[in-house]
Amino acid sequence: MALTLAAMIATPLERPPEMRSVSDSSKGIDWSTLPSLERFQARDGTWIGYRHYPPNGPATGGGAIFIHGSSGSSGTVNHALTHAIAARGVETWALDIRGHGGSGTRGDIGYAGQLEDDLIDFVAHLRKGAPDLPLTLIGHSAGAGFSLRVAATPIMQDMFVRTVLLAPYLGYDAPTNRPDSGGWAKADIPRLLGLTALRKLGIDCCSQLPVLAFAVPATSAKYLTSTYSDRLMRNFATRGYRLDLPATTRPITIFGGGEDEMMISDKYAEVVQAIKASVDVKIIDGINHMGIVTNPKAVSVIAEDVARRGIGQS
Repeated sequence: MALTLAAMIATPLERPPEMRSVSDSSKGIDWSTLPSLERFQARDGTWIGYRHYPPNGPATGGGAIFIHGSSGSSGTVNHALTHAIAARGVETWALDIRGHGGSGTRGDIGYAGQLEDDLIDFVAHLRKGAPDLPLTLIGHSAGAGFSLRVAATPIMQDMFVRTVLLAPYLGYDAPTNRPDSGGWAKADIPRLLGLTALRKLGIDCCSQLPVLAFAVPATSAKYLTSTYSDRLMRNFATRGYRLDLPATTRPITIFGGGEDEMMISDKYAEVVQAIKASVDVKIIDGINHMGIVTNPKAVSVIAEDVARRGIGQS
């Protein structure tokens, strides 16, 4: 048994070929308005990166924290949306999740649950300057799965008045997934199974090993994270939509793209409303997975929604 598990864990991770619909999503974005990277210190002493978008124009009295998708950071294509939200009077922050961008070690974290600790620390950091600002949590793709996880966590529920999930990855077993996320992600199944078996035996070792690879360009190491360790993959996701949705207590809205090549958006309403009928689901026609944060049509719809319902209205 030990030899079998060792062989499974030793299986090398293979990276999928570049996914052009993701790589091309940065074209046409105005990077001249990208705020500089700032940092705060998390409880373990690690510096975590983020970008601050002050409200441009009449302030709405609301704020938003944006969580990027898998492989990304605060300085990637979500800038088109975060800039648009701030332009509508919402004070906005885009966070580099630990293991991405300017936060910690690329592709890894210290332990499952550390991302929640980081977000708690980040909100505490923001509260020094904005003690009463109502905050909306916004997540894209894997970041939306993590945002759902946060919305279901009792200690964190009251930090945010509302959660907005953009093209959410609802977990490996969700009916809304396309196989391998349409070619975006490739998992090392033998290694995953081996590590899961070890945890069931009470042995939590080797969780720093990479288990998930993304279809990023070979030359993108400066901007993107190409692989996730086991513990990062497990943490930067929902615990399972069937578990997390019933535990949420604040309003949730899902936006999907009608032409999403990674998710089956037409199934969002059926899947989530069977568990939580109050979840608001909106599908934007003609929009693919990355277009939900870059396409002017989707950006306008979502930014207006966040600005209008920024104090938590359902």
